[in-house]
Amino acid sequence: MSEIGHAAGLAYRSAGERSDRVALLVHGYPESSFMWEHALDALAEAGWWALAPDLPGYGDSEPDPPGTWERHVEALGRFVRELELPRVALVTHDWGVMVGLRWACDNPEAVRALAISDGGFFADRRWHDLANLMRTPEQGEELIRAYTQEGFYAALRAVSSGMSDEALGEYWKAFADDTRRMGHLELYRSGDFDKLEPYQGRVAALGLPALVLWGGEDRFAGVAMARRFHEELPGSELRVFDGAGHFVWDDEPGRAASALVDFLQRRAV
Repeated sequence: MSEIGHAAGLAYRSAGERSDRVALLVHGYPESSFMWEHALDALAEAGWWALAPDLPGYGDSEPDPPGTWERHVEALGRFVRELELPRVALVTHDWGVMVGLRWACDNPEAVRALAISDGGFFADRRWHDLANLMRTPEQGEELIRAYTQEGFYAALRAVSSGMSDEALGEYWKAFADDTRRMGHLELYRSGDFDKLEPYQGRVAALGLPALVLWGGEDRFAGVAMARRFHEELPGSELRVFDGAGHFVWDDEPGRAASALVDFLQRRAV
């Protein structure tokens, strides 16, 4: 079982003994480090020290306004520095892809391998309908303030076959107060894809072993995006789980964790 700690102003889950084999797992929206529970345990059993922070305003981490993309990248960097982590295997999902890969490109010496799931890092990408609503003034505020716990649970269960009551309770923490809710809008409104123009080609230039792991029924970041990563990252491996949706780590926790461990044991040397 993972343990809860605090570093650099962030709560985080960890599993395994401290070592130079470190996996750093960055969650997506609207989740928290809880999404990595199965992966943390599987990594620890395989001899990795696995760490998963709650980004500011999510899970058990306090907000640190403004809740922008850039602030999350800065928070991840502070976390790595405070714990004095060696080169990490970076594991990302959804918004964690945007946060993690931006940090990795800016700190190429800090990363030894990549795992990318259900999120993009492309300057020519377009947002899905829900994101566009959140990015729209007034409409976004109305939407995010209208969420009830019952409605939130129903919304996530409509797009995920694996959401447990415990997981939903953990993810609902991000809606605990208005500061946290406004942070969601700050995140999406900072997510202008033209900011990625300077980063185009830089993930491939890292020259790292890469696993692209995806839910085959992802409604928000389709499988075409997974194939694009696979094509653009030389030597990468592609795993698509048919029947799983966007929240692949909740829908297929055991299979996804096994695929991750298998990849890191073979390639992250």
